[in-house]
Amino acid sequence: MSKVAYTNVPQNQHDDDENLQDNDSLEIARLDSFDYETQDITIDHEDTLEDLETFQLPNLNGSNLKMAFMNMANSILGAGAIGVPFAISNTGILGGIIALIILTILVDFTLRLIIINMKLAGKNGYQETVDHCFGKWGKVLIIAAQGLFAYGGSIGFCIIIGDTIPHILRSFFPNYADNGFLRFLFARNTIIILVTAFISFPLSLSKDISKLAKASALALVSMLVIITVVLVRGPMLPAESKGTLTTEYFLIRPSFFQGVSVISFALVCHHNTAYIFHSLKKPSLNRFSLLTHLSCLVSLVALALIGFGGFGAFKSATKGNVLNNFPGNDLVVNIARFCFGFNMLTTYPLEIFVLRDVLRDLWYINQESAPPMTYKSHFLYTLVLVIFTMGISLMTCNLGALFELIGASTASAMAYIIPPMCHLKMTGSSKTWLQKSPYIGTIAFGFAVMFISSTQTIIAAVKQKDSSHCAV
Repeated sequence: MSKVAYTNVPQNQHDDDENLQDNDSLEIARLDSFDYETQDITIDHEDTLEDLETFQLPNLNGSNLKMAFMNMANSILGAGAIGVPFAISNTGILGGIIALIILTILVDFTLRLIIINMKLAGKNGYQETVDHCFGKWGKVLIIAAQGLFAYGGSIGFCIIIGDTIPHILRSFFPNYADNGFLRFLFARNTIIILVTAFISFPLSLSKDISKLAKASALALVSMLVIITVVLVRGPMLPAESKGTLTTEYFLIRPSFFQGVSVISFALVCHHNTAYIFHSLKKPSLNRFSLLTHLSCLVSLVALALIGFGGFGAFKSATKGNVLNNFPGNDLVVNIARFCFGFNMLTTYPLEIFVLRDVLRDLWYINQESAPPMTYKSHFLYTLVLVIFTMGISLMTCNLGALFELIGASTASAMAYIIPPMCHLKMTGSSKTWLQKSPYIGTIAFGFAVMFISSTQTIIAAVKQKDSSHCAV
């Protein structure tokens, strides 16, 4: 029989928040047989698949489910959403339907698996869990994957700022090209530098991810505006701005895996998983599962709408950023560009939040745990990361290729390969081959996306001009 030792929580601590009085943090989680110890639970049992009562101290300053949903959904529906129409052009319509459904299921599965693995290992983070399973080199791998994913995402967000904000400003000054100062001020690279320095950077200095929830809520509203504009305005454009729709686009195209990697980038938020879980006011597996199911379902619907709507409008001419298919002087589309630019301003700090921790962990890789950041180091880490992410965005506007490479490499490793490998490492000896098959299948899928898509993307990038994806 199991012996469960709970850390006592003073009664007056519960009284501080009426939302905690229902003892909802005491829930049942069904885990595989494993001996482990956490800061709140000590368990020693012999039975397999035994129901365990898990208890975790409430986070009185944390997010409720609604706030956490805003952060998770915003983390998913960030820059990647705008590239999904381009992904559908690569997968084909049938391929896109299959890819969206399968990838949403896999992302939902592996997001929850990360938290289960954390519980099994008795750790507080994704990195620590991988370190527990595979040692130092495993920790280096997951830190690198998380860092590169967040780094690529941050670059993408800066690119999008350069694709959106200049059009909005120019619409207020139709004769800007005749004024040397305005022409310089409204230039793509100038806008990227100014917006990043005076808006994105200050927002990125936040130390508490839960404080970004309100901004994330506004970003989700802006995403709804973008989807509506693409669905309504896209079909209204003249035929010369659109491509063709041949028979091959209705089925599964040879470039299927390139599309899968872009959709993966759009869905994957595994690098934020532990932060969002710990930001919950009452963290538990059941509450996090509900949060994950809801976020993934909403994201699936949103990505399907913008993906098939955008591709249906522009067909073979669909660009990596579907808003770049619209003319720069379109007032309605400029509203969507403003919303998307605002979305990036709120999503960018979420990525910098992860990058900051990754950089610190790499610096202290030989120590058991990294010490808390001082205010000075927090500021300097953030400044360096903002400069380096912004710098790359000044040199390219090929958002599609960026999403493909990130989705194929780091997103596949972080979402489809490492979580099931960790779970099998800890529980594989107690599973039959049939029980192992979902985990093995997910790993194999991850490696297929990684190698096939990366190869196709590199070949396509060499053949295609970078400017073909830039704003018109």
